[in-house]
Amino acid sequence: KKISLMNNIDYKKIKAWPFQEAIKLKNKVSKIPNKKVVTLETGYGPSGDPHIGTFAEVLRTNMVLNCLKEISDFSTNLITFSDDLDALRKVPEDYPFPEKLENYIESPLSMIPDFTGKYESYADRNNNLLKSFLNKFKFDYSFISSTDYYKNGKFDKQLLKILENYESIINIILPTLRKERRESYSPFLPICRKTKKVLQVPIKVIDKKNGVIAYKENNQYKEILVTGGNCKLQWKVDWAMRWSALNIDYEMNGKDLIPSFELSSQIANFIEKNIPSNMTYELFLDDKGEKISKSKGNGLSIDEWLNYGSSESLSLFMYNNPRRAKRLHFDCIPKSMDEYRKLFNNMQSQGSIKKLDNPLWHIHQKKIPSTTYPIDFTNLLNLVTALNTTNNKTIKDFVRIYLKEKLSALDEQELDKIILLAIKYYKKFILPHIKKRKPNIEEKKAIEKLLKEIKKLEDEVSSEDYQNIVYKIGKEVFPNDLRQWFISLYQILFGSDSGPRLGSFFNVYGKKNVLFLLEETIK
Repeated sequence: KKISLMNNIDYKKIKAWPFQEAIKLKNKVSKIPNKKVVTLETGYGPSGDPHIGTFAEVLRTNMVLNCLKEISDFSTNLITFSDDLDALRKVPEDYPFPEKLENYIESPLSMIPDFTGKYESYADRNNNLLKSFLNKFKFDYSFISSTDYYKNGKFDKQLLKILENYESIINIILPTLRKERRESYSPFLPICRKTKKVLQVPIKVIDKKNGVIAYKENNQYKEILVTGGNCKLQWKVDWAMRWSALNIDYEMNGKDLIPSFELSSQIANFIEKNIPSNMTYELFLDDKGEKISKSKGNGLSIDEWLNYGSSESLSLFMYNNPRRAKRLHFDCIPKSMDEYRKLFNNMQSQGSIKKLDNPLWHIHQKKIPSTTYPIDFTNLLNLVTALNTTNNKTIKDFVRIYLKEKLSALDEQELDKIILLAIKYYKKFILPHIKKRKPNIEEKKAIEKLLKEIKKLEDEVSSEDYQNIVYKIGKEVFPNDLRQWFISLYQILFGSDSGPRLGSFFNVYGKKNVLFLLEETIK
């Protein structure tokens, strides 16, 4: 009923991708008899610091969950699954003590000590870093540790099912492997009792019913149970196993995992035939156009974004175009900050369907705040750059003049937050690259004319009066290329090819300061 009648909204008309995914998911789970709870999963490998791609997957999956709640009566559950029984394959570049991890290659992540001394294990450290990020964004999720579920027997039923269908599953996987890998491949990875390493070795099936396999060590076969955390699964089999064990209805994955999803779907048919509804998203790229990697630590981290931009701007960046590859770099922050403010202002006059199509409905989990920052981030950065100051009060005074309106207490709070972000961004990315140049002879003459005209004006000068004078001088000196006149002024005054509208800036800056600024350029 909700799909067409709830709040008199036809949700099928909504173009926002989370609603489209939710409708697809609803149609699938509605066919399952007595279905009451819909479970959505996100997977995480804690082999390094939390990856911004992992955060994006949780955020996006949560958006689909919220839409499903809106259009149906199903209860929902969001699982964040940590594959922390997996082995450490290589030392990540972003860990504080990489040399200490060298001795733990092939050890389960949850059995490696945390050399920072703050957590129970290396995996526990990385798990907690992820949870702290998710908690900041107020996600309602269930965190599941692979180690806990394997050791506590919660996967035993499915592990025995995989052993029962061992040959069928092997026949699916072997054709996808290189010849040398086929010889040692097994879906089960025994964990050596002596070394505690995860072993990638050939195995013999000894007793399917009781879950006994054997692996060769020093020319002798050692028997081991597949249950109780004595073995873990190769991850493609593990993925398929989890869908059944955790009753997963929906899961996203990156474009690079399309073949893996297809393979795991085939394997799932030999477990409990549970294959979730799925969406494939494109990957994030660094400033060089390379895929962002956990082990390399390239690209932009969650912490780095939040140091220079708001959490809302990060969520908006993640929301936009998930099926298109995007370069994730620092210059994305101002654009996303400005887009957020524009969407917020648009939302105030939008109808029901338009509101649900607005990304802010999704990134705020339906609860839209009552206000936002009163100035575009780009304009604020231009103002900070032009003022060449990092003094909060000075910047705020100029913003008040620029806005020409009395701000509410909430507006003032939002402004304080965005000024702090702008100052950090300016100091890190703008200030080190500012290279103001001296005017050439022709430009110097034009600036002298500009000075002369401004001096004639009254002390209170409007933005338009300033702008008209700048245009007038430009047409006299650069009659065939007025744009070059403005570029020249920006380069001379601000050290960049663009900047704030000069009339508005001069008005905010004040006549006395404008005259001083221009005189300094021609000394």
